[in-house]
Amino acid sequence: MSIQRLSQPRNLDDLFLYALSRLLGSASQRVIRLCEGEFAITRREWRFLALLAESDGILSSALAASAQLDRTRTSRTLTGLVAKQLITRTPRTNDRRKVAIHLTPQGRALHTALFPRIVEINQELLSVLDPSEVQSLAIMLARLQTRANAMAQDRSGPSADRRRGGRARPALG
Repeated sequence: MSIQRLSQPRNLDDLFLYALSRLLGSASQRVIRLCEGEFAITRREWRFLALLAESDGILSSALAASAQLDRTRTSRTLTGLVAKQLITRTPRTNDRRKVAIHLTPQGRALHTALFPRIVEINQELLSVLDPSEVQSLAIMLARLQTRANAMAQDRSGPSADRRRGGRARPALG
């Protein structure tokens, strides 16, 4: 993809977000096969286990925010992980609506076994870049993440109340 096509897209393939989505979709296939085929968990469950390995005891609401998921998807994922005995939910004594999430020994063992395998896939993907390119990519990703975070805070434009089944209305020319 050329700089010209990225800066002045003319079709779907020229859009940065679409190209990034395709890259992640292709690269994620190995992770999905590994998680589902060998460890019997979903990619979303893996994400939760990885986040919990870093922040065990985090509140479910904070976990949802870190995973960038809504409450419903978070609840379903946590229910699946409890059923697989990979996590426990512990209500806070001062407010039973707040629930701390903890890895079980089985959850920690699964993370310990799976994380190095995910690292290998990550390293294989980055192997086509030399170290200076990896460093430049890390800097660019950090800048793009900062910009994306700022864009996510901008609440201008149409919005739908999805909790009530609403949809945004299409803009008419």
